[in-house]
Amino acid sequence: MAEQQPEQNREDVERSILGDLLDLIESILCSVFLVFLVFTFLFRIATVEGASMVPTLVNGDRLIISELGYTPQQGDVVIINARKSYQLDSAQQVVESEGLNKLIVKRIIALGGQKVDIDFNTGTVTVDDQVLQEGYINTLTTRDEGGMQFPVVVPEGYVFVLGDNRDISKDSRHPNVGFVPESEIMGKALLRVFPLDKFGKVD
Repeated sequence: MAEQQPEQNREDVERSILGDLLDLIESILCSVFLVFLVFTFLFRIATVEGASMVPTLVNGDRLIISELGYTPQQGDVVIINARKSYQLDSAQQVVESEGLNKLIVKRIIALGGQKVDIDFNTGTVTVDDQVLQEGYINTLTTRDEGGMQFPVVVPEGYVFVLGDNRDISKDSRHPNVGFVPESEIMGKALLRVFPLDKFGKVD
């Protein structure tokens, strides 16, 4: 009987190690599943392509965007599905045309019902007769892309967007972007997570 004790102890230790290992695997799987759920339904990662948002964002920046329950706000940096362009016809009705057919990142300048005016001589943007103080831009808004006539009232359910690098950005000024339906906003850019030395909130 005494000779079986070490064997019994060894079996108990093996069971304990196996149990701990299974608990660890279960915890890891639960954590992975939780991360999967979070990044599927709450957050996504997007990569900036191009220089249209310089100096705020540059090519290759990776962003965490939030999409669940998002309500567009003026000044937000958002990811947009620019598959179609929406503009006003002569009867002030929204018409659909060919878009860029890709995801783009821009800043919301005005919401539905707000009036936008751009003075391309001075480079100033006005929303509801108030000149915007745009400390985030790289260049003044002096380039007219011919996409719409100003001043213009943004249709309800749409937003007006501009890139921060106004000289090269294809945005609501451009015929292939125009007004952006709120339903085509993929989410708000919350954090830049790459490169690591620029980690932080997106403003």
